Parts: sequence; structure tokens; C-alpha cells
Amino acid sequence: MPLRILHFADAHIDMLNRGRHDPDTGLPVRVMDFLRSLDVIVDTAIEERVDLVLFAGDAFKDRTPAPTFIREWGKRIMRLSRAGIPTVLLVGNHDLSPAAKRAHALDPFETFAVPHVRVVARPTLLTPSDLDGVPVQVVALPWVSRSGLLAFLGDEHMGLSAREVYDRIGDLLTQGVQKLLTQADPNLPLVLTAHASVQGAHYGTERLVMLGSDLVLPASLVKDPRWAYVALGHIHKAQNLNPDSQPPVIYPGSIERVDFGEAKEDKYFVIATIEPGQPTQVDWRKLPVRRVIDKSVVVDDALNITQEAIAALGPAEGLKDAIVRLTLTYPQAYAAHLDEAALYLHASQALEFHLVKRPQSESRVRLGDERVESLTPLELLEKYLLARKTDKATRAALLDLAREIIEQPVEEDGV
Repeated sequence: MPLRILHFADAHIDMLNRGRHDPDTGLPVRVMDFLRSLDVIVDTAIEERVDLVLFAGDAFKDRTPAPTFIREWGKRIMRLSRAGIPTVLLVGNHDLSPAAKRAHALDPFETFAVPHVRVVARPTLLTPSDLDGVPVQVVALPWVSRSGLLAFLGDEHMGLSAREVYDRIGDLLTQGVQKLLTQADPNLPLVLTAHASVQGAHYGTERLVMLGSDLVLPASLVKDPRWAYVALGHIHKAQNLNPDSQPPVIYPGSIERVDFGEAKEDKYFVIATIEPGQPTQVDWRKLPVRRVIDKSVVVDDALNITQEAIAALGPAEGLKDAIVRLTLTYPQAYAAHLDEAALYLHASQALEFHLVKRPQSESRVRLGDERVESLTPLELLEKYLLARKTDKATRAALLDLAREIIEQPVEEDGV
């Protein structure tokens, strides 16, 4: 019988918890976007009766989520539990406290022994007995904190740079995985799940939200042909690191767009089908995420600056319910001609509208044939004020003040 595994990662359900709130639920609208994607994932797992759900880490934006967000995450995981679907929750870097022995964000599911839910906070090999009898073995590598790495290395880390520490622990993890592989049953399929960076992966803009340095796993480890499937988390850009070979090495990416850098990225979860003697099949399932529109325009006509900006945004109805950013570049002298109220009215149907103004001033003072070194500070200041078209009275007052400061006598310290 084929084995079907649903794989998702990087939920970060409370990543964007500011802005407009939904009047019915009281939740931020952007949080509801993340929860909507999570609902699609959970609904699919239940409706299609997958054999196993693998969550590859980062449920929240940090390790101390608000109780409301713990509740909303818990509702979805409990639905999987009540449906009897074995679910593995891998602890990611955003879920983990940097302090040793502190609880992590997913700890309640382990503490209360939620049926059919297995939380993995340390490298381990999960066997069918850990997974409600599902005929598969899972080597699980959660995120390891820097403090945990240093404690593990002991005095070995003395004198090593941060990068060298991570390289060293990467070598040790690779050795540990190889040891776990020797303990595995060769008659059952093997799956690797890890919350980590992998050599050769393409990073998205999540670099802005990641905590700390990266532990980078070697590509050779994840492309080992003994794996039937590799389920990764930590990088928000969806990708297969082994597209023309087996096993599939999959980052499904985050479940919602996090910022404008992801405006053109689709978001996914994955269903992998493992069948003995057959290549593992990967079914990318697209998520219904919020539209993000990122536009920019350079204006060279003072009288038409507002019209050009509106034209760059496109029709007002095309902005409905989207998150919109317009970056407007124009000479500083045009600023008075910009009708911001008209822009905000045009974008009023958007969920959010961000106007980024970039007025450009003269970048340098033209000195003709004169060399900077030949000018006094007062002469340089005068040329700067002339270039900025400072009026005569103000220019004279500033020059007088500068002259007073420059010519003020310096008192010498006594010896």
C-alpha cells in the first residue's frame, strides 16, 4: 500500500499580528490569513486520510507566543489528533528558548501527552511504535540552540568562531544521523525531517526574521539514496534541492507571504507518496494566500506626479483586499505637487497601503574646475547652501554662525 505523508513547515501564525482586526473573531486579519492556510492543510489531511503529518518546525514567530495564538494553533492540531492522524511536530528555531531546560513553544502537546501527536525537541529515530503503527521510520532533527551546541561541545568550542562551532556541530550531527541509520530497519522506508539550512538551498527574505546563525547540513546528507523522502523546514522559499533524482529534498516554504520580498512567491504544502520499488511522488498543493502588490515608479513630470503614481498602482478594483506598497521616486522639488490624499483614496479598497516616498536631492555640489582640497570649510558651506537654493538672509546667518564656531579659540590643557 502507498504511504502518504503531508509535509508543511514555517507556519509563523503570529508573525504579522498588528494592523486591522477582524470584528467577529477579534484576531488580526493577517493572523487569520495564516490560520486560513493552516485550516486548508488540516482539512486536506483529514479529508484525504493521509497516513502521517510532518510539521518541520516554527509554529510561531518566537518562543513566547501569546495565549490567544497558542489556542488557535492548538485548535488545529487537536483536530488532527481527534481524527487519529499521527502528527510529528518538530521544534524550530523560533519555537525554542535559547536558555537550557526552558520550555519551548510546542511543549504543551508533549506535557499533556496529546494522542497521536509526537513533539521532537532532540535528534531521534521514530519507529512505527512511535507513529501509531504507520510503517515508516523518521529520523527527526529539530533546531539545536547555540547554547545547546556549546554545552554539547564542552571545552572543544574554546577559540572557535561562531561559524566553526556550527561546522563542528554539523559534523557531529551527520555522524549521529549515520548512527541512527544503522539502527533502522532496512525493510521499512526511511524519512528524514529537519529544521535547518542545507548547503545549496536558495534563501528567501526570511533572513529578516530568522534568529541567530544557521546550522548548515551538507547536501550529501540529505541526498543519501537511503532516504525515501526528506522533509525540511526553516527556509521560506519553496524548493526541491534534488529535482532530477531521488530522494526528493523538499522545503515547502512558509504557509503565507511574510513581506513584500515574497510578493511574487506562491505558497505550498506537500503530499509525498512513498511506494516500495517506486520513486517517491511529490504533490505540491498551492495555498490560497493574501495578494501582495509591490509597485514602483520614477516620476519626471512635476505636474503629473500624482497621476503617474495612480497609473502605476493600476485600477482601484484591482487593489481590493490586497497588501499594497508603492515606492515613489521623484526630485525633491516636486514634493509640493504630490496629492497623497488622492493616492490613499485610490487605494482605499486595499487591506493595507504603504506609500514609500523617495525624494531625490542634488547628490553633489558642482565645483567647476575647483578642487575640494583648495576650498576652506566656509567656502564649501557657501557652495552647499547655494546648491540647495537657500535664501540670501538664511545663507548669511548660517555662514556667520559657522564662522563664529570655526574661529573660536581652542583652550589648551595644562600639563
